[in-house]
Amino acid sequence: MLDVKPGSNLLFDGPEWSFELLEKARDAIEDIALNDLGLNVYQNQIEIISAEQMLDAYSCTGLPLMYQHWSFGKHFARDEALYRTGRQGLAYEIVINSNPCISYNMEENTMAMQTLVMAHAAFGHNHFFKNNYLFLQWTDADGIHDYLAFAKNYIAACEERYGLDAVEEILDSAHALQTQGVFRYGRPPKPTAQELEAMQRVRDGHESARSLLDIWTDATLGKTKEGEHPDEPQGARRKSLNLPQENILYFLEKHSPILKPWQRELLRIVRMLAQYFYPQKQTKVMNEGCATFVHYYIINELFSQGRLSEGAFMEMMHSHTNVVLQPEYDDPRYSGINPYALGFAMMMDIKRICETPTQEDREWFPDLAGHAEWRAVLRDAWANYRDESFIQQFLSPHLMRKFKLFTLVDDADQKDLVVSQIHNRAGYKEIRRSLAQQYDLAYLEPDIQVTDADLSGDRRLILSHTVRDGIQLEEKNKEEVLRHLRTLWGYDVCLNAVETVVER
Repeated sequence: MLDVKPGSNLLFDGPEWSFELLEKARDAIEDIALNDLGLNVYQNQIEIISAEQMLDAYSCTGLPLMYQHWSFGKHFARDEALYRTGRQGLAYEIVINSNPCISYNMEENTMAMQTLVMAHAAFGHNHFFKNNYLFLQWTDADGIHDYLAFAKNYIAACEERYGLDAVEEILDSAHALQTQGVFRYGRPPKPTAQELEAMQRVRDGHESARSLLDIWTDATLGKTKEGEHPDEPQGARRKSLNLPQENILYFLEKHSPILKPWQRELLRIVRMLAQYFYPQKQTKVMNEGCATFVHYYIINELFSQGRLSEGAFMEMMHSHTNVVLQPEYDDPRYSGINPYALGFAMMMDIKRICETPTQEDREWFPDLAGHAEWRAVLRDAWANYRDESFIQQFLSPHLMRKFKLFTLVDDADQKDLVVSQIHNRAGYKEIRRSLAQQYDLAYLEPDIQVTDADLSGDRRLILSHTVRDGIQLEEKNKEEVLRHLRTLWGYDVCLNAVETVVER
């Protein structure tokens, strides 16, 4: 390793890294991140891992202490085969939304890349995780490690007690339904004291003489309390079950007629982890844009301070350019809009509008144009928006022209695709609206809700799929999902399609 020359202001000189150099670079990055950009971050925990360990992290969604399941092994085998044959590279880092914020850096990285990765993950992503309202509302950064440890130990204990096959059957079905196992619009009802007590006894492995299933929901078994009638009207029944219910796993956890308490706990584990990742699906553009903007600003500041050599700076910029590359629509490499490119470009554009606004900027963004504190504007955006609202609020005509955006109408009744709007004055608002809609999970994921369940009768579970723009569920996948639903419910499951007309 080449050491930094005496008297040199450089953080490092050469490709080899050491823990001393990493610490030195981390301190320099931290100074800019906190004192210049004004970032607010969790305490950092940076770990150096091998390629094999990175592949292992890939397979279990990047979380430490993840429970075992055959699907994770399948993902590992696939990624390893692609990596070994040169058909897939590996990420330079993985970062976890936790307190402390854990960043995994590849040991194969050069010192220049380690520096870039620390700026990107340990401060960019870290700040976004700690401050964005979705993560604050829906995730528990302080408790995720403890919950993962509980989940891993609990599932291992269930495997030992009830058998691998029994646990695998429940987890397979829960995993198949996990995209429908989140609360999208409101928080779940708070558990009663009895429910909390029951869940705790299940977790502790103690079963009382009275069935814990009764405590979870008496209605589930058709048992009635005083004054209640088994043949209650449909409206009253749906009200008592809090229907319609968007979170299918939650409904099954509370009301399935056949699940044992430990099986309900497995459903709860899967849906809790699905909920933990849900904000990341809503903020891909913003999260990656924030991290990319932060690392770009920091490495430029370090270079201007004379802390980076020209060689290290060029290596970082080469990696940065590859990350934010956006091929045009007719380029063979085009595979959609790159979230890194769009997020980074929008945040650089916000900085431009604040510093050097044009007359067009003043017309479109009167409150933003010429703003004295672009850093405060960006921090506010990172904290209070998700992808859909961020694009709807901040995508400028300048950027639409730069990206050469246009909209296509794909009508099944028409022979040809129609270019409905282009990047001109007449099309700006419609393009922005259409692009924002592409990041709205309400349009990206099927809207399936539990609408009825006659627990005191035939126990048929009825679900409704709200069809948008005539897009039906794929038949093969639908049947697979229904099979898993029947496994968890134990009785007939019916899925109805409901057509909707969306007014433009």
